[in-house]
Amino acid sequence: MIHAKLGAEPYRVDLRAGDHALVSDEAAEHGGRDAGPPPFDLVLAGLASCTLITLRMYAERKGWTKIDLAGKFFHHVEDGRHLIDRRIQVSGVPDEGVERMRDIIERTPVTLALKTGLAITTTIHAVAEAR
Repeated sequence: MIHAKLGAEPYRVDLRAGDHALVSDEAAEHGGRDAGPPPFDLVLAGLASCTLITLRMYAERKGWTKIDLAGKFFHHVEDGRHLIDRRIQVSGVPDEGVERMRDIIERTPVTLALKTGLAITTTIHAVAEAR
């Protein structure tokens, strides 16, 4: 669960994920103060984390101890469609392992959720102001 509260600064959102404090904001050119990543960068961060963690788990099961994994993740909109470009860099993995990782990357939990879409339910509660 994520707790979110609109901050005092324009467009700042203070977030709490368990014991972890995060901040999201818009860039100055969009009216924010750039105090944290914008919302779609947080989506990319979740995808990036899931991708690299899953690949590391696979490498550990294979006994590959000298691996290095990194990635760059880009979000853009084209013809009204949101697109993600994921570029993964791998070293210390045999060639056949790289091919297997290509398959695994496409089936990480966050990848599958984003590709198939998420059902979102919303409840809104109006709170009376204190006098």
